[in-house]
Amino acid sequence: MNKFLELALAGVQQLVPYVPGKPVEELQRELGLSEVIKLASNENPLGTGGKATAAIQASLPELTRYPDGSGFALKTALSHKLAVLPEQITLGNGSSEILELVMRTFAAPAHEVVFSQHAFALYPILTQAVGAQARAVPAKDFGHDLDAMLAAVTDKTRVVFIANPNNPTGTLLAANAVERFVAALPAQVLCVLDEAYYEFVDPAVRTESLAWPLRFPNLIVTRTFSKAYGLAGLRIGYGISSLDVADLLNRVRQPFNANMLALAAAEAALGDAEYLDETLAVNNAGMAQLTDAFNSLGLEWIPSAGNFVSVDVKQNALPIYQALLKKGVIVRPVANYEMPSHLRVSIGTERENRIFITALSEVLRGV
Repeated sequence: MNKFLELALAGVQQLVPYVPGKPVEELQRELGLSEVIKLASNENPLGTGGKATAAIQASLPELTRYPDGSGFALKTALSHKLAVLPEQITLGNGSSEILELVMRTFAAPAHEVVFSQHAFALYPILTQAVGAQARAVPAKDFGHDLDAMLAAVTDKTRVVFIANPNNPTGTLLAANAVERFVAALPAQVLCVLDEAYYEFVDPAVRTESLAWPLRFPNLIVTRTFSKAYGLAGLRIGYGISSLDVADLLNRVRQPFNANMLALAAAEAALGDAEYLDETLAVNNAGMAQLTDAFNSLGLEWIPSAGNFVSVDVKQNALPIYQALLKKGVIVRPVANYEMPSHLRVSIGTERENRIFITALSEVLRGV
């Protein structure tokens, strides 16, 4: 028994930490494997882009200095690329920190927080950490039921989370449906539109949401450099909101929460169109490769707009996951998302996908 447990805040006492994907090095140590394929954490399989790598190298001599606490250069680059005001931007240690800043700024034990079943696991964790009451709304076809979520809003609701595309299901909400939902929310309810996988969405159906905070001051849009831009290890993301909300978030934000290498790499990555184009091409080809294989194996999968796909293995997925580990393949079981028969598989390179498909076929045959 932790002797400090009773000293912790009530929400923290029962908190179960977020469990990240199993590291490659850990599996290699455990099983003595020489090669491990990791398709568990929705990372970019191409490695860091050339322009970002060059920016990191150029920044190394200055590591004895603190970074620019305001993130001026990155905010300026984002402002130009996204057509938003620099004052609307809040930089974070990954977009997950922006989610935390919203909760620390606006949510308290007297409040309720609404999110969907099967949505990102950090939403209930952050809710519990601040002592607020979670209102998880049953999903519709593995995605957000916006009508039901709106009906769940009460006079105690302070924050609503929407992930679009959703993680771990990959489901995508139509832009007009999201816009109607945000417009219908009471003014005192903050809506966080989590767009961590925005870049992977077909441009024809993307939600062009960044202009909305000027119309809906209670909206915060969050995005990240961890996925399509390949900078997960540097932890850099951002939020776009109204000037009033951004002012409050930046009061709570720690002054050097974005490190020097992350700021430089993110700024460079924004201008690396070739890397982003290659990332999307690899993702599209890999998605087809995996889903074609699932079809051949007679497995159902959830259509995904992200860089991952959740597949139903038609049985308890945990033994399948464990058997794949022994073959040197790491994927993600999602029983904690109330999807016990599904595995979430990140899109890798053609070779990585092929190794996974072979391993999965063997496991399902009992080989």
